[in-house]
Amino acid sequence: MPIYEYKCQQCGKEFEEFQGITEPAIKKCRFCKGPVSKLLSLSSFHLKGSGWYVTDYGGKKPSTRESKKEKPEKAASSSSEKASPAKTDA
Repeated sequence: MPIYEYKCQQCGKEFEEFQGITEPAIKKCRFCKGPVSKLLSLSSFHLKGSGWYVTDYGGKKPSTRESKKEKPEKAASSSSEKASPAKTDA
């Protein structure tokens, strides 16, 4: 459940309230019953590091399964070329 911050316009006190997103905003101060305004606070979500997409998801590298599938095919084609007898003109 989100925490919302409010500041009383009459007494100047700030307080926090746990409220659901769909609940209406509080209109009166819990201390003096004066009018309140909702405050905007900093988010606790931080992106850290040198970059987002470029460093973390920049290029797709083939998975180990794909690279293993490719290696036997290449090996099989190269071994079949070596194993075939050479043509002779008789």
